[in-house]
Amino acid sequence: MVAVFEVRGLTKTYTMGEVDVHALRGIDLDIEDGRFVVILGHSGSGKSTLLNILGGLDVPTAGRVVYRGQDLTAANDRALTAFRRHKVGFVFQFYNLIPSLTARENVDLVTEITDNPLPSSEALALMGLSDRADHFPAQMSGGEQQRVAIARAIAKRPDVLLCDEPTGALDITTGVVVLDALARVNLELRTTVAVITHNAAIAAMADRVVTLADGRMVNDQSNAVRAAFSPVSTSGSPRTPPPKRFLTTVH
Repeated sequence: MVAVFEVRGLTKTYTMGEVDVHALRGIDLDIEDGRFVVILGHSGSGKSTLLNILGGLDVPTAGRVVYRGQDLTAANDRALTAFRRHKVGFVFQFYNLIPSLTARENVDLVTEITDNPLPSSEALALMGLSDRADHFPAQMSGGEQQRVAIARAIAKRPDVLLCDEPTGALDITTGVVVLDALARVNLELRTTVAVITHNAAIAAMADRVVTLADGRMVNDQSNAVRAAFSPVSTSGSPRTPPPKRFLTTVH
């Protein structure tokens, strides 16, 4: 399978006064095309630092990150900006929606600055939010706001979707709905998805689970079969169940 990202010997050290903080300590990792990858780790494990470097938001102290043959660690600011703009969608723990704009208008912001965007109506429909398109963030629940944020991220048709604790500010039930939405993006759009989280319960829904601790990769496993997800319809209610291969739990 083709690797979207090839990471070799990735190290990141922050200097805080007289103290060096080693956030990453020699990470080697490939992320394959079309996969759903969960990166697990407690606070301080280095997972957010890794995601930021993959997304071109930060640069490593040493090592290489190659995206489809492009060495990101050798790229200048202009090239990294183009990479972030055209290739990567970001979803963060906090939704970062503009409160004075409707859901549709928040998504439209992205469609106006990218080539060949996914129409905002289609992006919102994929998230089960067609009936909330003209609502403002204050009129929506936390889970709905996060799904608008995902719709905004996928509207530019990114090759990779990078998610930093996307359910961290949500309750368990709402978090499941958001994770289901990410699973749909991966399965229906074939977008490569990487989710970082401290919640091990999420791991079963992934193709692959990478665990970090103290800046090192301590475990790397694949799930032969992904756990169930429950797609939502354009009205927000359950859809017809997906094929049985998506309803089988991990063995």
